[in-house]
Amino acid sequence: MQDFDAVINADKPVLVDFYADWCDPCKWLVPILDEVKKNIHGKGSILKINIEEHELLKNLYEIRSVPTLIIFKNGKIEWRMNGFKTAPELTKIIEEYY
Repeated sequence: MQDFDAVINADKPVLVDFYADWCDPCKWLVPILDEVKKNIHGKGSILKINIEEHELLKNLYEIRSVPTLIIFKNGKIEWRMNGFKTAPELTKIIEEYY
């Protein structure tokens, strides 16, 4: 939890992917997030949180379905959605918070 707080309090945008191992759409998101990571060139970061291993975070951020994507910057939620988008769409959204 302490590491999570340190990451989301960064002054760069952090895209957090709340997922579960049993979730097929979450698996489809993996290559998309890999592409986004390459596209943002270190100007932001991506963090994956397994909701089954991090029940406290799941409850704190009211994760009701997976995948849920949240962009944090300086500890604040800047953007949130359930489901997923294409890599170019997600890259563009993250770029808005550089």
